[in-house]
Amino acid sequence: MPTQTATLNGQAISYTLTRSRRKTIGLQISQHGLRISAPLLTPLSHIDSVLQQKADWIKKKLDQWQAKKSLTLDWSLETAYPLLGEPWRIAMKPIGELAMIQSFSQELAQPPAIELTPRQIETFVMSWYQQQAITCFQQRIAIYAPALNLTTPPFRLSQAKTRWGSCNSRGLITLNWRLIQLPLHLVDYVVAHELAHLIEMNHSKAFWEVVGRVCPGYREARRELKGVWLIDTW
Repeated sequence: MPTQTATLNGQAISYTLTRSRRKTIGLQISQHGLRISAPLLTPLSHIDSVLQQKADWIKKKLDQWQAKKSLTLDWSLETAYPLLGEPWRIAMKPIGELAMIQSFSQELAQPPAIELTPRQIETFVMSWYQQQAITCFQQRIAIYAPALNLTTPPFRLSQAKTRWGSCNSRGLITLNWRLIQLPLHLVDYVVAHELAHLIEMNHSKAFWEVVGRVCPGYREARRELKGVWLIDTW
């Protein structure tokens, strides 16, 4: 896509421009930056005029994306892998097996003295994450379901890119494995949110009252989740 630059409030902002048979100019801001869709014959001067009118809004949204935390992982031996908000790393047991330890732990302090490919590291860490996620999510569901007078529902892990969790009409709870990277109170909020859908399959006032019964701090949790990028919140 062609890249253009506009000066908004004294700051140079790059954006990608696509042209089509659409009738109006569209603006989209995401982790990829500013994208503009414009009619085929729209002059750049008119596009710039629109950008100047929307300058404050554009700058605000770009700053919000800049401030969001990314859950993207770098598959290397030096990477700190978050688990429930705490950093963990790869180390080697005395018997030669790989292990995950908390970063501040003095145990198994030396990193593995072997060569591992990014793919090997990804396979090892993802297996660890999935085991941790299944155990943790099962425990939290077992706590919150009875608190809402619900039978403990089945659940499965998700690799969705746009949702933390979901609940279908058959009562199956789906939770994104990435939740295991976040602090426990955010896991609890998502669990409470999805369980509440077994009572209220909507986002009505009644639904939020159900959530609030077991998660009084849900409003703050929602705000925190909006600070984690790439995944939409409710």
